[in-house]
Amino acid sequence: MPATKALDLAVDALAERLGDARLERDAPLAPHTTFKIGGPADLLYRALTQDELAAAVQAARELEIPFFLLGLGANILVGDGGFRGLVIKNDVDTIEWLDETRVRAGSGVKIYHDLIQMTVARGLGGLQHYVGIPSTVGGAVWQNLHFLSPPPERERTMFIEEVVEGATILSEEGEVREVDHAYFNFGYDYSILHDRKDVVLDVTFKLDPTPREAMRDTIRENLQWRDDRHPDLWLYPSAGSIFQKIEGVGAGRLIDQCGLKGHVLGSAQIFHKHANIIVNLGGATSKDVRALIDLAQSTVKRELGYELKTEIGMIGEF
Repeated sequence: MPATKALDLAVDALAERLGDARLERDAPLAPHTTFKIGGPADLLYRALTQDELAAAVQAARELEIPFFLLGLGANILVGDGGFRGLVIKNDVDTIEWLDETRVRAGSGVKIYHDLIQMTVARGLGGLQHYVGIPSTVGGAVWQNLHFLSPPPERERTMFIEEVVEGATILSEEGEVREVDHAYFNFGYDYSILHDRKDVVLDVTFKLDPTPREAMRDTIRENLQWRDDRHPDLWLYPSAGSIFQKIEGVGAGRLIDQCGLKGHVLGSAQIFHKHANIIVNLGGATSKDVRALIDLAQSTVKRELGYELKTEIGMIGEF
């Protein structure tokens, strides 16, 4: 059977399983990313419940349709050619209190503002450190979300793993199962999800009673700290840090030393406040961003001898 015909049959089967009306065709992806860059997906499905999320992933796996799971679209760059296959938008936003200190949140819940505001209002601490960072619950666990906090000393990095008790996952073997904290094998910018094709359906957080005013102080100071260094996503869409951390040196410092801070190619710029961030000045393409990435890597390698490695995901066709 010709490949095109086989794909058409797979898409028909997918529509039958998920509902034809729920599948968006030739769907723009740029609005679903913090970079506001990227071409269309062949198919887009918005999963509203855990069952829908698991069903969509299982259907794509069984029908051998390439798929990508999309949360808030941070830390990724979507190619100008878009994505050939199915993009599953995770809109699972259920929140359930298990007891006075434990909360179970769907993997599509936004850490900020939604989950932070709700937990702080209850006088529970642990998540207030991550204000201003665009991430869903699932994305936070995937990358072991972290931030240099608490203020004012900022002596250590706070990791989301510190408040993760366990989770419900759809395993790469197709089994819905409960896992504990240890399963994720957390590290810096790492969890087991980097090496296994598991999908997080929900996460249970164990929080600690904390004075509300102390948490609000942390929130105010962390937001100010970020505002001084990071772009306002409304004005300067971006994907956060582009290159992996270089211990004791800092990728941004190296790029700055090479005189590239503020450099513009097309409609993309190496951010004038933080050289490890590239921003969309309006109408930037993935080609513009990739050109700046290549420029930073080649210049730093030539002038300073360091190898910059990207930490953002490259999705789709470039």
